[in-house]
Amino acid sequence: MDLITLDFETYYDKDFSLRKLTTEEYIRDPRFEIIGVGVKVNNGPIEWASGTHEELRSYFNGFDWENSMVLAHNTMFDGAILSWLFGINPRVWADTLCIARALHGVEVGGSLAALAERYGIGQKGDEILNALAKRRLDFTEEELDRYGDYCVNDVELTYKLFGLMSKYFPRHELKVIDVTLRMFIHPVLDLDIGLLEQHLEAIRDRKDALLIEAGVEKSDLMSNDKFAALLRAQGVIPPTKISPTTEKETYAFAKTDEGFKKLAVHPNTNVQALAAARLGNKSTLEETRTQRFIDIAKRGLLPVPVKYYAAHTGRWGGADKINLQNLPSRGPDGKMLKKSIIAPEGYTLIDCDSSQIEARVLAWWAGQQDLIEAFNNKEDVYVKMAARIYNTPEDQVTKHQRFVGKTTILGCGYGMGADRFKEQLKNFGVEVSRDESARIIRIYRDANEDITKLWRDAGVLIHELSNKNSVMIGEPPVIEPIALLQALRLPSNLLMRYADLRPLKSEETGRIEFTYRSRRSRTRIYGGKLVENVCQAVARCVIAEQMVHIAKYYRVVMTVHDSIVCCVKDEEVKDAQEYIDSCMRWVPAWAKGMPLDCESGVAKSYGECEA
Repeated sequence: MDLITLDFETYYDKDFSLRKLTTEEYIRDPRFEIIGVGVKVNNGPIEWASGTHEELRSYFNGFDWENSMVLAHNTMFDGAILSWLFGINPRVWADTLCIARALHGVEVGGSLAALAERYGIGQKGDEILNALAKRRLDFTEEELDRYGDYCVNDVELTYKLFGLMSKYFPRHELKVIDVTLRMFIHPVLDLDIGLLEQHLEAIRDRKDALLIEAGVEKSDLMSNDKFAALLRAQGVIPPTKISPTTEKETYAFAKTDEGFKKLAVHPNTNVQALAAARLGNKSTLEETRTQRFIDIAKRGLLPVPVKYYAAHTGRWGGADKINLQNLPSRGPDGKMLKKSIIAPEGYTLIDCDSSQIEARVLAWWAGQQDLIEAFNNKEDVYVKMAARIYNTPEDQVTKHQRFVGKTTILGCGYGMGADRFKEQLKNFGVEVSRDESARIIRIYRDANEDITKLWRDAGVLIHELSNKNSVMIGEPPVIEPIALLQALRLPSNLLMRYADLRPLKSEETGRIEFTYRSRRSRTRIYGGKLVENVCQAVARCVIAEQMVHIAKYYRVVMTVHDSIVCCVKDEEVKDAQEYIDSCMRWVPAWAKGMPLDCESGVAKSYGECEA
């Protein structure tokens, strides 16, 4: 298989650039133009090609794409140009930006210039600054040659980076990168523009009606008490905080308060409307996202932008200003955006979700055998927890009690305290006293002694890592501490880093706390939090391996949290669903005994794929 390293140079100006537009908007815009492209095959000389679209198409016809790996820095951009404009589909897509994020952490600069300096392989040029607002025919021959030299240097830097970084990069993760990139580069999903336009009109009508019917004036929105009353009328408990001035509980209605920020992205669009109106904004998040979907639909199919290794734990994230990781499922609008995402004619979507994977990983890693057995026996662990909490037979547990049991299982596995648990239940509309919250926490911990021991062991590991020592923890040793690097080696063979991990005295509490360096500040870490990091990272490793298995036979078009969405031919749905389910229940060799399970649903639209 050949390695083809390339880099496109394209027209940009002050109003038309990737700083102003998303990748999808930029490439599909009528103003888009290729100035030239640099191409290197294996270790051969780099060619600079510049010409009309048809001349470039003819040039690209000279390469064996079907038997090649295409490499770029930010392949989501260069790959989309090859695919959308020239119909090119290589055997494998690779990306030095993706690799860098996984190798060096999401907190480290991943630009080509930063990586070239880091590896000491040369410097990125600045000739691009002279290309501002220049069409291809605006360049003199000399200027185009200089621009070509700039592009050739970028290709060489990318090629050298890949050669150096790939030595330390797990080969199976290259497959994960390829599957992830294809979701965007080779779009297959369509959008129901009629449904989206109806949805947008309904949102705006309801927002206007809400403010009119409530008789809301600006003074009502700016009055904390009146704003709180409006939220309660929508069934939302107003967020609160402890005032640093009075040290008493007060409403968290400042635009910088985390509680208020959550109102702006609340699944109830009425709540979004109230928050937006208080800030003086004209549009809610739901309006903005719906309009963005409509605009994409007018330009073509939906490229699914999923960022590889977006989080510290290695999980995927949203990109290109449409975060498909957090589309709403509740509220008056329900799953309208999800329902607008549809399979093409003759195809069906299968959405398979890994059931309670973090809770299952936690039980497995802690060696909590009774919980592992309950998962393996397909027992309702939420009912079992509720029965303990309310001292009632399992067959008499109510729906409300089960919900509390579910929140306990999913929320208390990482050392959550009584105050935070009380607040979490409050956010879900369940009011309990502080004493009741503390009682539930005690019952969970008494019932899961191996999990609580794991938190303590993780605290010891943090202390040892801060001194650049190591200690193994967990019933199966799924992570390996790398003491000198202050990192944990994951099953993927990638590292989860805790750079400059050390104890510091907290200005707030006066206690010694461990923190590590992140991009903008220092991040606090403790036993329960480390356990959460590891469980999320291990769950990601499992899902990544499962996704690669699925992609061998069926097209993976999206991954959201712990689910994988595939698009299959109508006549293959039954066999495909059985295969995808089997893959999502498959346990990697390193995870022997992990009690995995899944649920899947089938529909023409993503929002109707209920398991």
